[in-house]
Amino acid sequence: MSARVGRARASWLRRLWALGTGRFGIIVVLVVALTALVSVFWTPFDPQQVDVAARWSPPGWPHLLGTDNSGRDILSLLMAGARTTVWVAVGAGVVATVIGILLAALGALTARWLRETVAVAVDILIAFPVLLIAMMLSAVWGGSLLVVIVSVGIGFGVNIARVTRPELRRVLHSDFVLAGRAAGLTPFQNLWRHLLPNVAPVFIVQLSWGMAVAVLAEAGLSYLGFGAPVTEPSWGLLLKDLQAYITVHPGSVVWPGLAITLTVLGLNLLGDGLREATDPTLSRRRSAARTHQPEVIA
Repeated sequence: MSARVGRARASWLRRLWALGTGRFGIIVVLVVALTALVSVFWTPFDPQQVDVAARWSPPGWPHLLGTDNSGRDILSLLMAGARTTVWVAVGAGVVATVIGILLAALGALTARWLRETVAVAVDILIAFPVLLIAMMLSAVWGGSLLVVIVSVGIGFGVNIARVTRPELRRVLHSDFVLAGRAAGLTPFQNLWRHLLPNVAPVFIVQLSWGMAVAVLAEAGLSYLGFGAPVTEPSWGLLLKDLQAYITVHPGSVVWPGLAITLTVLGLNLLGDGLREATDPTLSRRRSAARTHQPEVIA
């Protein structure tokens, strides 16, 4: 059983790497994660070191991407900001996972009245945008990374539950689930052993998209003053600081904007690649469409 599961996992990983979107997403995610890890131990300069004499140094040695209005090294700020990005994305993913699994399980495995109550609650919560939830929580508890993580986790956890609940209901009536129930497995054991592994592809795809939203939400909220405090390195805060000088030093704004764009794009494309790699029928339909595409004769 474990060998078959391992072969299946290796198969969709190979399909993911074979896709251009999946390969790009994997590379971007690995680069951001490695940058965040390296920045814990080393950055070219102290990210918060102010050097008035080096204000607005152009890209070159020793400031490879230049400096900002306080003389801080932009490359060091970007590397340190990657830690915040990874922390928010992973934290929001954990919160969304817990909330999504809990709501999906309650909406699929419990009594009818509780299932309907959960369905109504999910429909109500999903109507609130993630940024609006974050702003409301920030107004009560103040702006912080924890508020961003919790708000994005709640918002996308509800979305994961909405997408995963029908899949759980479908798998619930499968023969292996009924056999496990007849063998004396509790609902929790059935959920852990049979239900969750069979809805994992859908869950993972939604989770990757949720992490992309978390990165974008943190940058946007930090830019607006609702996210990371000024003492924390953040791509959104760096973009806010540099944007004030865009007419004088337009090139400096490119770096944090490019980091945010590539990270969000990489996570979104990774989600698209995961969706195709874990759904063989979708891959076959696209292959058939390419095979039967008529030739264009110039």
